[in-house]
Amino acid sequence: MYDDRLADGEHATDWRRDGGMAPRSALDVLTSLNERVALGKIAEFQPIPTGFTPLDKTIGGGLRPGELVLLGGAQGTGKTTMALQMARNMAASGQATCIYVCFEHEEEYLIQRLIAMESALAHLPQKTGAVKIQDVKKEVLRSYASSAETGSRPKLGANPRLRPSLERIARYGSNLLLLRGTAMHSTIDNLRELIAEHRQSDERRVVLFVDYLQKVPVIPEPADEAEKVTRIVGGLKDIALGQEVPVVVIVAADREGLKATRLRNHHLRGSSAINYESDIILILNEKYQIVAKVNIEFNPYQAQRYRDWAVVTVEKNRGGQDNVDLEYEKLFEYSCFDPSGRATAEKLIEERLYND
Repeated sequence: MYDDRLADGEHATDWRRDGGMAPRSALDVLTSLNERVALGKIAEFQPIPTGFTPLDKTIGGGLRPGELVLLGGAQGTGKTTMALQMARNMAASGQATCIYVCFEHEEEYLIQRLIAMESALAHLPQKTGAVKIQDVKKEVLRSYASSAETGSRPKLGANPRLRPSLERIARYGSNLLLLRGTAMHSTIDNLRELIAEHRQSDERRVVLFVDYLQKVPVIPEPADEAEKVTRIVGGLKDIALGQEVPVVVIVAADREGLKATRLRNHHLRGSSAINYESDIILILNEKYQIVAKVNIEFNPYQAQRYRDWAVVTVEKNRGGQDNVDLEYEKLFEYSCFDPSGRATAEKLIEERLYND
């Protein structure tokens, strides 16, 4: 029965136009799409490469607006290293501005990792002249000591070992924004506002990186972690769709995952929303831990070589093939991976074999 109160709009909030709930006909959407193509506004249809081959080939060339990408793994498998390297690659390509929100490290520490990374990537496959991450801080202190002796103002660019990396970072540095995440201010709403404000001043496409998911604050704090993670994942997916940006999020493993022989997507800490909301799930594992023992039992030297590689499994891929195992050489002393990578040829163990 018709309710007179609806005429006054008292309870008609679900479908009000000013509430963002006005549906569009398929013809209207098609017309709008045609106009955008006619005007050459096709950037959103072009994927942004991560710079990791053959990962980009597997996921259709790179990341697209509206996609939520989760990168999971146990401690020490290189999650932050890979995410930061992706952000660096995208910023360096000039195709996007990357906002890297990190709850684990200060911005200055991330810069030190970028310096080591740049020094190695510039010399691959050789690493002659590269600066290890542990030596970057030493060189920073050396630059200060040298200036103190001469009474001049300290300049990192005057350090011959750091200068090449600093010059390369300077070429794309304005496209890579680093932000220390906090438990009070780095909420979903504030991240959304951050992207919206940035897009007003920069026409370049934006990619948001969050390191890591379980650290994103929800105020007030939910009663349990599953509810918290559900709200965070839903919020990040809403940012991806609403702001039309790719969102890359590091996800921690749960207790069972840390004890598992091989980490899989169901080991990511939180709730089932992680698997439902995401478009792409990448899982990092140490190759030595998950390669079938038949590959190494008669060749100890081969076993040692496996320790130098990490396997990235495309566990979920809405836009293409999944259950794909790729491997990348770890160059962790330089805070990076060799981005060339390759498909994993060896047989890997399946966690279910250990549960039968």
